[in-house]
Amino acid sequence: MAERFFALSPTDRKEALAVAASKSGRPVHILEKDVWVVWTLSALFRSPFAQHLIFKGGTSLSKVYRAIDRFSEDIDVTYDIRSIAPDLVKDAGPDALPASKSQAAKWREIIEGRLAKWLNDEVRPYTQSCLEADKLAAKLRIDKGESIYIEYEAQVSGYVYVGPYIKIEFSGRSTGEPTVTASVSCDAAEHLPEVIFPNADVRVMRVERTVWEKMTAIHVFCLQGNIKDQMARHWSDIVRLDAPGHIEAAIHARDIVQRVADHKSRFFIEKDTQGNRIDYFNAINGGLVLVPQGDVLKLLEADYGKMVQGRLFLRDPEPFKLVIERCADIQERANAVGAAANAAKVQQ
Repeated sequence: MAERFFALSPTDRKEALAVAASKSGRPVHILEKDVWVVWTLSALFRSPFAQHLIFKGGTSLSKVYRAIDRFSEDIDVTYDIRSIAPDLVKDAGPDALPASKSQAAKWREIIEGRLAKWLNDEVRPYTQSCLEADKLAAKLRIDKGESIYIEYEAQVSGYVYVGPYIKIEFSGRSTGEPTVTASVSCDAAEHLPEVIFPNADVRVMRVERTVWEKMTAIHVFCLQGNIKDQMARHWSDIVRLDAPGHIEAAIHARDIVQRVADHKSRFFIEKDTQGNRIDYFNAINGGLVLVPQGDVLKLLEADYGKMVQGRLFLRDPEPFKLVIERCADIQERANAVGAAANAAKVQQ
């Protein structure tokens, strides 16, 4: 008779993960953390507030779209701005955007305060009750009023480049649309049919929007020259997303492209190394930059090497040089479509 994974003894859990690791070729600690990722998604999307949540980011690309072939450990979730701030957005249009930069700053301050209170008053006690119901050994903590950490007792070794915790990062400045619904399962499940692993049904951001969220983030990193640990994942992700056609679909989804630029131009105001404001509309209309230059490129290459060393990729990763070459190709294609779309708009 099949048993639930978390109902197994610590020894049996460890042995089950070792079997899954031998069959899949994936590190045992990554498989264990993946189980916790799916358990967390399951808890969130069966909560009283699930209807207001949208799963997004790199982990959605890995777990839902199966597109990036790397382990993404953090869970990014949008709490629909129309639910957390209905009084602010009632006259703001379908995308719930502020009318000006000053209004955006006011909204941001109000939403951050409400989000922190919501996490502490609702999400934290709810998540704690789920842990207790499943008799799981884990501790919760809130960081900066926008993230909850689930720090679990690891049953296996190997946690060097990733830690034995799940970080759920919440935001509340977007509708998160467009979305689709999807099912999420544990990577170990296919190798151990005799064990019942957690699974989740989620509402997830459409992949085309996530592509543009990533590409505009890369654009900012390139113009700022600011490369931090594990930042190379974004470049690797868009290369992997290109193979199944997600990049091409995103490039031509001009309604979604416009949504991303509108949203970021109000809520994510950034400046380049010269102190000039970064223009997201220029990025989507032919001025997208995906390839950094000089020392910034060298920093990115070093960061990519650390990710390879940490075995965060699920299969042999492409050489860094090839990643950059493919990013240059994506940049050229996106800019050609963007420039043509903008010229057509001007002529109308």
